[in-house]
Amino acid sequence: MKWDWSAVGDFMPRFWDGVLVTLQALVLGSLIAFALGLVWAMAQRSPLKAVRWPVMVVTEFIRNTPLLVQLFFLFYVLPEWGLTLSALTTGIVGLGLHYSTYTAEVYRAGIDGVPVGQWEACTALSMPRGRTWSAVILPQAIRRVVPALGNYVIAMLKDSPMIAVIGALEMLGQARQFTSITFLPTEPITVVGIAFIVIAYPASLLTRALERRLVR
Repeated sequence: MKWDWSAVGDFMPRFWDGVLVTLQALVLGSLIAFALGLVWAMAQRSPLKAVRWPVMVVTEFIRNTPLLVQLFFLFYVLPEWGLTLSALTTGIVGLGLHYSTYTAEVYRAGIDGVPVGQWEACTALSMPRGRTWSAVILPQAIRRVVPALGNYVIAMLKDSPMIAVIGALEMLGQARQFTSITFLPTEPITVVGIAFIVIAYPASLLTRALERRLVR
């Protein structure tokens, strides 16, 4: 099969539109996942069962249902209840919400890894609970889990094509649409595959470098 460079040129405007959507979904979805995951993790350590148990049920439900089902629910079911989101916003929220349940487990492991002596020292100094978390526990816990969080960013990148099913045309979605018009699948899909490697591989190297640096 002959490679058609003109097809690549025709696809590039759509490709860059897809890159923009992919990066928006990745960056904003990651921020939601990081922030909400920390909230989940801390809520699961609450001494109040009325807080701890509902959070555990919600996070287990989200983690054990497919991302695709969650995207469909947000995009098609929520409007029935009066809440309508754009396709891209739905994709960002869906990715962030789904991956927040995984980052919550990462944070939980990081918090559990803080030496017991640190908690005891804070108690001995009569530090307020909020100060204990913000000044002592979380800085140590987050430092430990940065590499693992980076791995989930890469995983989110690889799951980002799912948002195309609700109309948010990221890179692969643009390639599929271009293919349906031109019947030329090889060039656009190859370009998209290369783009994913170009984004994901340096990110994986950065994650490994951070891991080596932070475990010293």
